[in-house]
Amino acid sequence: MTTHWPTTTTMAVFLALTTLAVPTRAQTPEGLTGTVIVLNKQGNDASFIDLMSGEIVKTLPTGPGPHELVATSDGRAAVGTDYGGQSLTVFDVAAGRVAATIDLGEYTRPHGIAFLPGDSLVAVTSESRGAVVIVNVRTGDLVEVLETRASGSHMVAVTADGSALWTGDMGSNTVTELARGADGPIRALTAPETPEAVNVSPDGERVFAGSNATGRVTAWSTADGTPTTVAEGFGWPYRVFLTPDVEQILVPDMRAEVLRFFDGDDYTELGSIAFPGEGPQGLVLHPDGRHLFLSLSRAGRIAVVDIAEREVVGYLPAGAGPDGIAYSPLTAPRS
Repeated sequence: MTTHWPTTTTMAVFLALTTLAVPTRAQTPEGLTGTVIVLNKQGNDASFIDLMSGEIVKTLPTGPGPHELVATSDGRAAVGTDYGGQSLTVFDVAAGRVAATIDLGEYTRPHGIAFLPGDSLVAVTSESRGAVVIVNVRTGDLVEVLETRASGSHMVAVTADGSALWTGDMGSNTVTELARGADGPIRALTAPETPEAVNVSPDGERVFAGSNATGRVTAWSTADGTPTTVAEGFGWPYRVFLTPDVEQILVPDMRAEVLRFFDGDDYTELGSIAFPGEGPQGLVLHPDGRHLFLSLSRAGRIAVVDIAEREVVGYLPAGAGPDGIAYSPLTAPRS
């Protein structure tokens, strides 16, 4: 299968607390442009939301149980994992269509995903196989398989230069470092129980993980593996999100239904925003470095958060059970 990128640049859901139908249009801050794309787990589809109008302009099908989503650096393509099956769904954002469905064969339960430098290859976890698969999303080829030798490898994070990959291994209670071309894992660091969320600083000097069982977020120095507790008291630290400069660390707590903010250097808690009944999950930052889009899975909508003021400044509509989310500077065509 070969995919060519373009040469040119709803179901109703109900809010848990209000029981009001989510509108197809919502208020967004002035001046924001581009498209927010979100995967809807219950709808098995993706919503394309135009930021200028605040409207869902297109809904496209995915494979079963879509979870995580990443976009190329230019926003021309986005790739989602079909966690309920064995495939990736590739979207052509400019054309507003599904460009390809990539069958991963025996590498079922694909979940975590990250682009490697160059925007042709993605690293995808196969939770069922304890592996990270390197996939060329332009050709559909499986290029390389990196065995984690761990159980429940769920999420994956990649350094800015692509030299190191890290997985959160929920069944083995480890975070594992991988590298392309290596004969097996580089190392595995012991983590607090059930580490799901994982991230790594762009320079590769710190790796982070959130423990579902203990409610703790930990940071390790990759130089010597020394752990430091970032914060505790989470119900479910669903993701550990780093701003590009790592000045802030944001953690959506799916169970406590709050978004917590921490200083990226000394881990002081800076503030929080409550989302009662809404289920905060996936996060992506607008290129302006200020506006964050946070999927609210139980509410079927997306919060627009000003991370400087740490307040909600708008909402966008989504489908049923929105989770993985990405941003493109392009404007997706209407259906």
